[in-house]
Amino acid sequence: KSLLQLEQEKGIVVRFMIGHSAISNSILDRAIDSEDALHKDFLRLNHVEGYHELSAKTKSFFSTAVKTWDANFYVKVDDDVHVNLGALAATLARHRNKPRVYIGCMKSGPVLYQKNVKYHEPEYWKFGEEGNKYFRHATGQIYAISKDLAKYISINEPILHKYANEDVTLGAWFIGLEVMHIDDRNMCCGTPPDCEWKAQAGNICVATFDWSCSGICNSVERIKIVHVKCGEDVTTLRNSLF
Repeated sequence: KSLLQLEQEKGIVVRFMIGHSAISNSILDRAIDSEDALHKDFLRLNHVEGYHELSAKTKSFFSTAVKTWDANFYVKVDDDVHVNLGALAATLARHRNKPRVYIGCMKSGPVLYQKNVKYHEPEYWKFGEEGNKYFRHATGQIYAISKDLAKYISINEPILHKYANEDVTLGAWFIGLEVMHIDDRNMCCGTPPDCEWKAQAGNICVATFDWSCSGICNSVERIKIVHVKCGEDVTTLRNSLF
């Protein structure tokens, strides 16, 4: 009911995006189908799930979402990140009239050429000498792109190259285009006390997570605590214009 209300009153659509198992009609797929029938809060993608398939999943998500909903912005958020929807809507609204917008916490990490390490980049040689850094791109926990960029992904889906890391891959698609990169540090606040102090100062965070875990550490146990300490007031979302 509240999801439907959010869509009808604010034009904000929230879905868990997920593909399917490599095994047809698996127990997990049937369980998700049952939950979706009950809550109607999934976006099912034509995509086989797997940790090394996140770049393909990102491509599939934006292509599917832009064909399903006509929106000003499309936002990807990891499921272990706390988001204040009112603050997010207000942030996006500020950039609504700009063409080709890419918003997130921009970073430039090292290209990991060593094998058998997490985030290893098999195509490291494309980025220059060993020890080089990637071009600037939004960190993968949360980012937003405007409609024209989502359409670009959808139209060019078959020829967009995928690198090992999903956030690098998205950044690569935009690096050669006329795209406005917006670095918004309110989209990568730390968990309490960081976001709590900011909230007390009247600066509500858009998104909160721990860099050490690439999300909220022990998110199942802690995300409610983070929400209590750093979540926006219900009236903030109710009063937000989008």
